[in-house]
Amino acid sequence: MKRILFLTASLLLCAGNLFAQKSMDLSGRWKFRVDRQETYSDHINLPGSMPEKLKGDDVTAQTQWTGSLYDSSYYYNPYMEKYRQEGNVKLPFFLTPDKHYVGVAWYQKEVNVPTDWKKERIVLFLERPHIETTVWINNREVGSRNSLCVPHVYDITSYIKTGSRNEITIRVDNRIKDIDVGPDSHSITDQTQGNWNGIVGKISLLTTPKTYFDDIQVYPQPQQKKATVRLKLRATNRGNSRVGIQLSARSFNSEKQHHIPTISKEVQLKNGEAIVEMELLMGNDMLLWDEFDPALYRLKAELKQQGQTDTREVQFGMRDFTIEGKWFYVNGRKTMLRGTVENCDFPLTGYAPMDVASWERVFRICRNYGLNHMRFHSFCPPEAAFIAADLVGFYLQPEGPSWPNHGPKLGMGQPIDKYLMDETIALTKAYGNYASYCMLACGNEPSGRWVDWVTKFVDYWEKTDSRRVYTGASVGNGWQWQPRNQFHVKAGARGLNNWNSSLPESRSDYRLQNRIDTVKQPYVSHETGQWCAFPNFNEIQKYTGVNKAKNFEIFRDILADNQMSDRSYDFMMASGKLQAICYKHEIERTLRTPDYAGFQLLALNDYSGQGTALVGVLDVFFEEKGYINAEQFRRFCAPTVALMRTEKFVYRNNEIIQADIEVSHFGQAPLSNAQTVYTLKDKYGKLMAHGRLAERNIPIGNLFSLGSITFDPKEINEPTQITLEVKMKSGDTETVNDWNFWIYPAQVEINQGEVYLTDTLDLKAIAILNQGGKVLISAGGKIVYGKEVVQQFTPVFWNTSWFKMRPPHTTGIYLNEKHPLFRSFPTEYHSDLQWWELLNRAQVMQFTQFPADFQPTIQSIDTWFLSRKIGMLFEANVLGGKLMMTSMDIDSDLDKRVVARQMRKAILDYMNSDAFRPQHRITPEHIGELFTKVAGNIKSFTKDSPDELKPKIN
Repeated sequence: MKRILFLTASLLLCAGNLFAQKSMDLSGRWKFRVDRQETYSDHINLPGSMPEKLKGDDVTAQTQWTGSLYDSSYYYNPYMEKYRQEGNVKLPFFLTPDKHYVGVAWYQKEVNVPTDWKKERIVLFLERPHIETTVWINNREVGSRNSLCVPHVYDITSYIKTGSRNEITIRVDNRIKDIDVGPDSHSITDQTQGNWNGIVGKISLLTTPKTYFDDIQVYPQPQQKKATVRLKLRATNRGNSRVGIQLSARSFNSEKQHHIPTISKEVQLKNGEAIVEMELLMGNDMLLWDEFDPALYRLKAELKQQGQTDTREVQFGMRDFTIEGKWFYVNGRKTMLRGTVENCDFPLTGYAPMDVASWERVFRICRNYGLNHMRFHSFCPPEAAFIAADLVGFYLQPEGPSWPNHGPKLGMGQPIDKYLMDETIALTKAYGNYASYCMLACGNEPSGRWVDWVTKFVDYWEKTDSRRVYTGASVGNGWQWQPRNQFHVKAGARGLNNWNSSLPESRSDYRLQNRIDTVKQPYVSHETGQWCAFPNFNEIQKYTGVNKAKNFEIFRDILADNQMSDRSYDFMMASGKLQAICYKHEIERTLRTPDYAGFQLLALNDYSGQGTALVGVLDVFFEEKGYINAEQFRRFCAPTVALMRTEKFVYRNNEIIQADIEVSHFGQAPLSNAQTVYTLKDKYGKLMAHGRLAERNIPIGNLFSLGSITFDPKEINEPTQITLEVKMKSGDTETVNDWNFWIYPAQVEINQGEVYLTDTLDLKAIAILNQGGKVLISAGGKIVYGKEVVQQFTPVFWNTSWFKMRPPHTTGIYLNEKHPLFRSFPTEYHSDLQWWELLNRAQVMQFTQFPADFQPTIQSIDTWFLSRKIGMLFEANVLGGKLMMTSMDIDSDLDKRVVARQMRKAILDYMNSDAFRPQHRITPEHIGELFTKVAGNIKSFTKDSPDELKPKIN
């Protein structure tokens, strides 16, 4: 039964303002074949992709992927052999699809077109094919389209037969051919959505009158309380004629209603075309659109001629998105971008959602985590995303669908030059009226003579369309500066690199890093964060669609083979806590920086490809993992955030803690009579101090001082963790933030007791153990087996596979905080700032040769590609005695290193107590191998790696 829908009124289709007087839904059953088949022996239901419909080839170890495979060890590592076998193919690089196909596929359907369509213009509308389409109607070729950003639309008026049966044939080709956007572009790569073949979204036949609106663009001018509407009219007869136009507008999503009266105009078409401008006077009741109040209008446009009417409705918002100096302004209000990068990771379908509800869910989750902005990495989302962002009040930066690197190069005369320009023109025509479309870049991290090309790109757009602002390309730190950019999306001023060379603090900012203090345009950090957490293997069950988390299954197997299956959840939670700490301090450092216009996380949710980059505090489905929630995240990421500057987080009890309190406020309006209170409490809630800072009026901006807090911890005589909480309130605006401090006694008595101290397993140690004694081996700097593992306080960046085992290799530590060792060393089960002194650049010991059930007391969490059993402290029964061994430095500069001193005391107190009861038994040979055994380096790279990631080979 053919599904035909006839409309007497206009029907909005997600098509960049494309409307139809009549419409026929072509979704449903189509004949189907791949190119190597000669007949249509199969069927497929559209919309959908071939992988979604289980069409294509089985995945094998020989599958040719679209995307760079940066870690070639999969193909020769003996451990991976079982995952290369037919029926058990699993990939560590990215998610594994059930089916894969790159090539030509054919889709065919017969439809009856009604007789009363005869006097209409008839269009075939394919909302999002992938990638190139060619269309035949009744065996006559209509033409081809190639776009990754906008619908493929074909005028088939002269090809269709009304009142009879018609055969529609669509050829879809997803190969990379002359137009090469780059194999790692998120628009096509298997690292993200996958290079699928198919047609998704709406598939329809539409009609319009023979004289119709070819384009409608609305240019809001809030300061003048008007909107200019630019209309492009077209007639199929190409003659001269007169038409009448009527425009009106009405708000539709806000409590306050606003109606703009109808205006009319008669227009002369010459050679079947006309371009018309008309002004909507919005008046004093005009509603503005922004993140706080996303009021929208719907423009109704009618084109009348000879009894026919082409009616369109266009959604728009009255907003200015402009630049003054180093800041963005929305409707004249200074705005900081708090953003995330959307990488086109949608495992259930393998492509970006085509419905508004799915995108609204994503944007509302992002808003709940304090964000107001999203960059789309080398792809442009479908229209549903813009509609949803308009409704939520979310600022978007779509990009041209290209990462012109690793093959194609910009500015070299390759087809990508014209294609990328054409794509951004097309996507702006399709989505340019949406208020949320605020920024545009050509794509990600180009190569070639790209600076000249992006200069022309920005020049063109600055002159052509003032509704948004433009940057040439979103780039990393190693890329050149783009002098013509209106704003910059660039790495460099980001990270916590100083924590790898000096203790954590919160006084510094990014003003001198990467010359941000000299940049004259708004500076937005590129791909901030990229702090990794260990995989959550409970997540595997969520992958019920096109792509399966077989990479997670491999990592789970590796952990099990190293006798640590029972630690998987603990590792995820402990590493996640460290990840959250890093995001907190990096975002706060950004907010403390003068004239820093914003940041773009990579990303709020995990990234499934490029080696499996578990960089999100949310999983790839935008769902919580368990170690931080939205309310906690908003303490440091929100329109209004209390900030604190202090020189360190670890103090002796004879030192005064001083904290300077500031606020970053980018809310809807300045704050009046803001009241700020603070408390200092221990972990059990005991109040140590409290107070009130001076009442202030707070303007929009950052770096506004609220006052200073001082605290004398002289009454704290035991090692104690305290929390400073600052709460600021003004009217309905309230912000709360907190920071942990650790207080240690200035004077500590360390009792060695009956413990023999040594830095190796010497003869005396063996003799003491034989006699049932106690030995502490403090072997910091002397470990060989484990030396190849580089540990820093901060966790793995992106992942070790993608970056060729670039350090650090660990994602924090895990321990049982209830262990009696920690009675006098306050800690939680994960790394926190007090551990920096003991963890950063400290050696780890590798316990591969130890008994299977052995687990260290302080366990370092290794990269999940190897999951070596490693740690920095363990206890064991050896011979007839009891031993504890550590690779942490608990010996040097203890007058300055109060945490190390306290750890030394905690270890010795524990060893001299009745609680010292090791559970595992090991041999002296196990200990000896830690000083002698060599593991060797990991080699995992391929010659096909992009130049900027290739390791240097001597």
